[in-house]
Amino acid sequence: MSDFFTVSVLVATLASGIRLATPYLLAALGETIGQRSGVLNLGVDGVMLLGAFFAHWTALETGNLWLAVVVGLFTGLVMGVVYAIITVYFKAEQGISGIGIFLFGLGFSDLMFEVKVGTPKFTTQLPPVEIPLLSDIPRVGEALFSHSLLTYTAFLLVPAVAWLLHRTTFGMNIRAVGENPQAADSLGVSVNAVRVKTILIGNTMAGLAGAALVLEAKVFQPNLTQGLGFIAVALVYFGAWRSPFVMAGALLYGLVQATVIQWKVLGIISRQFSDIAAMAPAVLTVVALIVLAGRVQAPRALTKPFERH
Repeated sequence: MSDFFTVSVLVATLASGIRLATPYLLAALGETIGQRSGVLNLGVDGVMLLGAFFAHWTALETGNLWLAVVVGLFTGLVMGVVYAIITVYFKAEQGISGIGIFLFGLGFSDLMFEVKVGTPKFTTQLPPVEIPLLSDIPRVGEALFSHSLLTYTAFLLVPAVAWLLHRTTFGMNIRAVGENPQAADSLGVSVNAVRVKTILIGNTMAGLAGAALVLEAKVFQPNLTQGLGFIAVALVYFGAWRSPFVMAGALLYGLVQATVIQWKVLGIISRQFSDIAAMAPAVLTVVALIVLAGRVQAPRALTKPFERH
């Protein structure tokens, strides 16, 4: 255990934890925007899988990693259109619809992998971008300021989402629709239009999260996310629908995951126990939800279809 508490290992663990937190954070921020408008999307994991596969396939075919990122974004957008039609216009039950999206993403990404790729194939990784001066700070620079553009983007989106929700007319409409859609409608706010927009934003960010995940891993395999999308949904509750707290939760999960990996590499835990330790994020999710149950107030219209009276 003493090997872990060395400066070099702790810095490497922190840097790894920040990178691992990136897909959690991207997906959870998108889900935060959607839930603030009253829409729950349990299909985040499936959208991430599709975004991850098509980003990976694009990278394999073209060698262009940024085109792969764009394809991941577009895949999420397409799934957002599908989910918006199902839940907003056909008013299907959101929980069941989300599970359907998840199962579709899980099955279709697996099928496309078998048809288009077949065996795991590695791509290159998004290169780190060192921030001038800051990246030169001993230890701190290596841990905090030498990451890919997607990681920086994820953390810059935290204040951007907070600003959107609390400092813009659109954000005010989102919160009004999520709390009292009838009142918002009476004031001339198009409830359906607001919800469609938040669904498109949320799913696009889930697709980007999938691209970030697969480009960090450099390889796609069936069920690559392993439930990460469901943890991202839980992080919204963990963060009480506020982006800074969602970020804190994402960092916690990323650091837990990075610590387990380091312990395995250093031989602190056996291979058999490492499989149990890998369940730590899921266990942490359950514990957090139990602790927070009844202590945080969800948007009042969450999961409720809008019907104009």
